[in-house]
Amino acid sequence: MDYQFIKVEVAGDIAWVELDRKHELNALSNGMLSEIHHAFSSFLKEGNSVRLVVLTGGDQCFSAGIDLKEAPNFTSEEASRYFNLAVGIYSMLIDYDKILITAVSGIAFGGGFNLALMGDIIIASESAIFGHPEIKYGFNPLLTPLVARIGMARSKELTLRGEPIGAQEAHAIGLVNRVVPPERFKEEINAWAQQLVHRSPEVVRALKRTFDVVSRLDAKAALEYELEMTAMLFNIRGDIRDKMKDVILYKDPTGKKVVCS
Repeated sequence: MDYQFIKVEVAGDIAWVELDRKHELNALSNGMLSEIHHAFSSFLKEGNSVRLVVLTGGDQCFSAGIDLKEAPNFTSEEASRYFNLAVGIYSMLIDYDKILITAVSGIAFGGGFNLALMGDIIIASESAIFGHPEIKYGFNPLLTPLVARIGMARSKELTLRGEPIGAQEAHAIGLVNRVVPPERFKEEINAWAQQLVHRSPEVVRALKRTFDVVSRLDAKAALEYELEMTAMLFNIRGDIRDKMKDVILYKDPTGKKVVCS
């Protein structure tokens, strides 16, 4: 499919999806959301080789959120369709069985912030700014992924004040995984992608499912579920025992490899 509002590039097992409405600060129009949904759905089709996806807005801006030129003219039916489409995308990405890295440079506001939160790993340029200004317009932001990442107290602070925070503060409260200088932004994203793409798809699916399930269980039930998953993977994957025999645990200060034997 030829896309108008996003760029999609697949290199080996890694897919790069770039929001591409730069003159509109990558605002999430109905057309852009439709293309995002189509692209991510295509990576799930049987036989597709993609194992990791990077979602970015480019070097200058991630996304300003809902398109403020388009949205005020929505009819009730159009508004319902728009938000149902957004929910469909977020639901798909929450359950996504591939690794998703969101790479944020510049502003990530409202719906753009929501998209950034869908990442398993969030890498931010020092220029990144995150904000949920929805309360200023009289409606609510998406709370579930925010609370899951930074907790209730911080989430209330961000959403009730509606004021943006910079990359360093976002890192300090656990919102993002890494903050890097703009000149190293692409290099850092690529380094993470090249490392994580080699993880077993089967184990990635199991691990992501475990994160989703245990967050809803009490401590005892969560431990039981995790150990059952560990036992299942240990027994069905014939290569685990061989890998355990020569895995490199770390290197000592002299550079000597320390292995399990």
